[in-house]
Amino acid sequence: MKMSIPLYGAALLALATLASPALARERHSTFSDAQGRTASHDASRVQGDVSSSSTGPNGKATSRLVDRQPGQTTATSTGPAGQTATRQTSRANGDVSSTLTGSNGATASRLVDRSAQGTQATLTGPNGQTSTRETTRQP
Repeated sequence: MKMSIPLYGAALLALATLASPALARERHSTFSDAQGRTASHDASRVQGDVSSSSTGPNGKATSRLVDRQPGQTTATSTGPAGQTATRQTSRANGDVSSTLTGSNGATASRLVDRSAQGTQATLTGPNGQTSTRETTRQP
């Protein structure tokens, strides 16, 4: 069976379109109250990465950026005065490690170790104090 050139080209174009990465999804919302004050929110998502910003009726803006890579996610939030907080999360074999760094440089972490015997979660606060929870599985 022979395929005509235009039909062959259309088939290749359709396959290329299906194989291309997902397009960005963007959203813009504006809110108004009874006094006429407005606030807005913009968000975009490209292959799991998220970028969003909000502006309140006072003109102050906040933003959030999320970068997703295989096994790792980094989220950064920026407040209206420019202060930032960052959360880095790594995942491997069911285990999770998260570290939160505040605008003052203080850090807190959460480590979750999963095994066939159970799960152990350890929280460490910015002052260095730790708390551990263990859950065992019954055979």
